[in-house]
Parts: sequence; structure tokens; C-alpha cells
Amino acid sequence: MKTNLSPTTLNSNMSSKEKQTTSTENLLLFLNLNMLEKYTSKTYDLYARLFDVKKWSLLTLFIALSSIGWSQDSILNKTSGKTIVTVLNIDTKGIEAKPDQMGSMVRIELEKLNMFQVMDAYDVNYVIEKNKINIANCYGKMCLVEVGKIIKSDKMFTGSVEKIGKNIVVTFRLIDVASGTIEKSQVGEYLDLQDDIQSMIKITMQKMFGKEPLPEPVQTALTEKNSFENATNNPDQTKVNLSGPRMGFAYFTGEVGEVFQMPKNKGGFDAYPVHFQFGYQFEVQYLNEGNNQALFEFLPMVTGFNQNIFIPSLTIMNGFRNNKYGWEIAFGPTFNVTRKADGYYDGAGEWHLKNDWTDPYSSNPYSIEKRVDSRGELEFQAGFIIAAGKTFKSGKLNIPVNIYAVPNKDGLRLGLSFGFNAKRR
Repeated sequence: MKTNLSPTTLNSNMSSKEKQTTSTENLLLFLNLNMLEKYTSKTYDLYARLFDVKKWSLLTLFIALSSIGWSQDSILNKTSGKTIVTVLNIDTKGIEAKPDQMGSMVRIELEKLNMFQVMDAYDVNYVIEKNKINIANCYGKMCLVEVGKIIKSDKMFTGSVEKIGKNIVVTFRLIDVASGTIEKSQVGEYLDLQDDIQSMIKITMQKMFGKEPLPEPVQTALTEKNSFENATNNPDQTKVNLSGPRMGFAYFTGEVGEVFQMPKNKGGFDAYPVHFQFGYQFEVQYLNEGNNQALFEFLPMVTGFNQNIFIPSLTIMNGFRNNKYGWEIAFGPTFNVTRKADGYYDGAGEWHLKNDWTDPYSSNPYSIEKRVDSRGELEFQAGFIIAAGKTFKSGKLNIPVNIYAVPNKDGLRLGLSFGFNAKRR
């Protein structure tokens, strides 16, 4: 038995089925809307009775809450409207940090700029694993543009940190995914101070995007080979030894200066009051941060041997030095050995030793006192020294120049000293 179905018959059958389907869907939609209307009405009635308010008041509250939510969504949308930047690995050569570690450091500093929406590292790893992308050697523009299109990133941030000779070179590039071009690039050259790579990254990135740089002493310590000693360019030491020879002149004033010029038969030294000094300074820094250093200075010295006089001394000072300009102040006790004798001044003002009074029938009417005297015994005496100075630089050579004063009731001692030492790494 044959059944003839013409195209017209097929179309009519299909049309009738479609109409039935459409009618059923419309009926279901009507029923759902009707149920929703009843549910909404009952809900409004319930809340109105619970809170003892009218329906229109409750409706106004719902509209206000919806507006607040819409406003918050708008703010979030504006915040998320920043340019999306993705950081994969950063190439490393000759340094301890691995490419993925360097990528994390760069990502942190890029987020601190608050200029971009930096794609989260976990999201990046998820998309890469999902699409089975190999980023082990993806540092070039072509590879990064392809990855950027897959993960839907606006920009790709890449670069390298490598040791070249005695320097570390940091290179960054910002690539626009849509155009496939390098939008920005920056190169920074620093000293081989691997513990401060994070600061190098920050400085290079701030220059790249025109942000306020780190303080000048930090940049100087990382970039200038012969900058003043500080904790940055001496990363392996908390105490920096800058010991070296010291030499100079001391000038004695007051009574002591006069005694030095007197003949020896009167207790003088038959010398000029200006004496040459030579010694060695042992210097240890105990605080070494920012623009300033705090240090202890131990200075054994010999004075006067140019005039056949031997005056040994030891000075201990606590000093403060500015890393940026090299200025320094210091103070502390000073100890020396000199010859002193007991004696007296007669009515004419002449100095005599105590034993010079030989009258057996009367006692010495003049007061006995102690004074510097070449005929006396060696005695230990102490004083207080105040010093100031500046360190000049010539390559790795430091040349400290200082002036000092030692006040005393017998006369003020003034001095000028200079020396040299070399920066040690």
C-alpha cells in the first residue's frame, strides 16, 4: 500500500505541529507569569503585615535597594575597566632567581603601580594548562601576542634580568596584543647586588611609567660603583670596616703651648707648639641604614716625634656620618701620657720645681701645683675630644679630612688630620 505525501502536505503537517508547540509554550508562559504575580502579591502582603507598612512603601524600598546594587555594579565595572596586563615568566641569566620567581616579583611591583588590572597568576596558570600552552621559553613578541589573544589580555609584560660582567641589566617591554607592537620599553643597569633585585625592578618600572622614583641614596647605592658605604652596596656585612692611616698636626694653646716653647732647664721642651701626628684609625659601623651611619672609631696616635718628643695617645669616638654627602661629626674620650711635675710659681711668676725650695728655716709660702714639665714623671691624663669632617672620594679611595678640638683648663688643643682608606667588598 502506497502513501503519497506531497510537499504541500508535509508543510501543512509541520506547520500544525509547530503551531501546537508554540501554543503549548505560550500556555506555560502564561501560567508561570500568573503564578509569579500571585506569589509576588502574597509576598508583598506578607512583608507589609510583618513590618506594618503599606505596599507602595515596600515597593519603594525594593526599588531603592535595587538602585544601590546597580550603582555598586557600575563602580565595580569601572574599576574592572582598567587595561588588563599579563606577566608570564621573566627571563633570567647569571642570577640565582628563576624565571617564574622573577615573574612573581615583577607582577608584585606592577600591581603596586595601580595603573593596570594585572591578571592573577593562578588564573594565568589555569588558562595555560587548559589550552596546553608551553610558556617555558615564551619571551619574544610573537609568542606573547599569541598567548595574549588566547587568554584575552590587552597587554603582555615581559623582559629579562641578567648579569653582564660586574653589572645586572634589567630590561622590560610592554607589548600591545591587538596591534602586536612594543608599546613601551625600559633598560636599567645596576651593580651586582642580587639581594636588591626587587629594588632594581621597582626603579626600572617607575622610570618606565613615569612614576616617582625611590630616594636618591638608594638609587645611587645601586648604580654608582664608588658611592659612599652603606647597607645597600655592602649587603653581606652589617659592620663595615673602613680603617686606615691618619696623620696631621696638633696645635697647643694656653699654658701648655707656652711650656713647649720654654727651654728645657725651665721645664719646657724647647719646641714649637705645632706637632706632627701619625696613627691608624680602626673604624667599625654599628648602624648602617638610609642616609646615615653610626660608628665607633678607635685611634691610637703618636704626637711630637718631629720635635724629638714622644706623646702616645688613644682616642675613642662615637661618630655619625652622612652617606649622601660624606659629612661626619664625632666625640668621645681621649687619653694620653705626658710628663708632669709638682712645682710652684714664685712672686715674679717664675716656675720652680717643688724641690727647688731649700730654706730649712721656713716653709714654702707658695702653693704647690702640678704642671707639664719635661723634668717630671710620665703621667696618664684624660680629655674630651670633639671632631667634625668630610670624606672626599676618588674612585674606590676615601680621603677623610677632619678638624678637632680638645678643651682643657691649661689650654685648648686644636688639630687637623687626614687619611685614606679603600672601600672593601
